[in-house]
Amino acid sequence: MATEIRVPTLGESVSEATVGTWFKKVGDVIKADEPLCELETDKVTIEVPAPAAGVLSEITAAAGETVAPGGLLGQIAEGASAGAAAPAAAEKVEKAAVAAPAAEAKPAAGASAMPAAPAAAKMLAENNLSADQVDGSGKRGQVLKGDVIAAVAKGITASTAAAAEPVKVAARAPSSEADAPREERVKMTRLRQTIAKRLKDAQNTAAMLTTYNEVDMSAVMDLRNRYKELFEKKHGVKLGFMGFFTKAVTHALKELPAVNAEIDGTDIIYKNYCHVGVAVGTDKGLVVPVVRDADQMSIAEIEKEIGRLGKAARDGALSMADMQGGTFTISNGGVYGSLMSSPILNAPQSGILGMHKIQDRPVVVGGQIVIRPMMYLALSYDHRIVDGKEAVTFLVRVKDSLEDPERLVLDL
Repeated sequence: MATEIRVPTLGESVSEATVGTWFKKVGDVIKADEPLCELETDKVTIEVPAPAAGVLSEITAAAGETVAPGGLLGQIAEGASAGAAAPAAAEKVEKAAVAAPAAEAKPAAGASAMPAAPAAAKMLAENNLSADQVDGSGKRGQVLKGDVIAAVAKGITASTAAAAEPVKVAARAPSSEADAPREERVKMTRLRQTIAKRLKDAQNTAAMLTTYNEVDMSAVMDLRNRYKELFEKKHGVKLGFMGFFTKAVTHALKELPAVNAEIDGTDIIYKNYCHVGVAVGTDKGLVVPVVRDADQMSIAEIEKEIGRLGKAARDGALSMADMQGGTFTISNGGVYGSLMSSPILNAPQSGILGMHKIQDRPVVVGGQIVIRPMMYLALSYDHRIVDGKEAVTFLVRVKDSLEDPERLVLDL
C-alpha cells in the first residue's frame, strides 16, 4: 500500500510554492518524519517530512515545479516493494524536469491566459478594474483575490492603471566571448524574487523619506556590562542590544501611533499593539520574523524570542506564523559593520528603524570634547501617513530611552 506525500498547509495568503531540493531519490529507504524535500514560498522555506516509513517509490513534482497546498509531491511504498517501480518513476521525474523550463516559458508573454479566480473577478468588478490591470500571482499568471486586495491597497484605480504605461525591460547585452565561459547563470529562488519585488514595490508605492540621529550608547553599554552575567544566569539568554532597542521602539510607537499604522486604500489602520519585525540575514536572503506583542514583554522575554526566531531563521525552520503581522521593523546593519544606511520600508508598514555600528567618536558634552561610543540611527517612514515632526519626535524618543535606559524600566 502506498502513502501519498502531499503539500502541507502553507499559511494565510500563501496559495502556492516552488519545489526546491529533493533530499531523497526514487528507491531510497526513508524513515517516518525524515525530511524529504524543501518547498520555497514567497515568505519562508518549508521542509516536508515523510508521512510514513518505507521506500520512495515516486516523485510526481520535480524540483522547480509550482505546487498548491494539498498537491501531490510523491508516494512512499511499504518496505522494498517499490524497487521494481523505481527505474520507471525516475525516468518520469527526469522527463518532468526537462519539460519544466519549456512549460515555464509559455505564460511569460504579456497578460495571463487564465481567467481571474471567481472571488478575484467579483472584487475586480466592485472596484471597476480589469484583470489585465492587476499582476496575477497564481498559476500561469492567474489573478487571485489577494492580488486585487494588494492592488486596491496601493491605490490602483481604473484611471490610474489606464494612464500607466507598460514598463519595458531592456534585454541584457550579451557577454564577450572571453567573459561568457566565466559566468554562471542561476535561477533566483522564490524567496529572492519576492524580496526583490517587495522592496521595489515599497519604493514605487510609498512616499519614502529617511531621518537620522545619533545616540550615545554609554548608558546601555554600562548597564549591560554590569548585569550581563547575572542576566544570563537567571534568564538563560545573553543580554544584547536588541532587547533595549525593541523596548525603546515600543515606547515611542505608543506615543506616535502613526508610525505603527498602515494605509489601506483611503483608510488609515491604527494598530493598538506592537508586533516588531526583526530583520535577519540568512544564506537564502533577508527574512523578517516578528516578535508579537513586544510592547507587553520584558527585555528578557524579548531577548529570548529574538534568539528563538534568529536560530529558526538560520536553520530554515521559521513557520508562517513567525513571519506574519508585523507593524514595525528593526534592521541591525551594525552587526555587519555598517556605519550608515537608509533602510527600505517593509510594506505595508509605515516605519523601519536602522541600527548601525557602535564607534568611538569625539563629541561635546558639557562644553568638553570627550570620546563616547556613538551609533547612527536611521528611521525610514512613509510620508503619506507620517509627518516630518512625528518622524523626528519618534527618533528622539528612541534616543532618549537609550541614553537613559531607566526610562524603559519606569515606562517614561
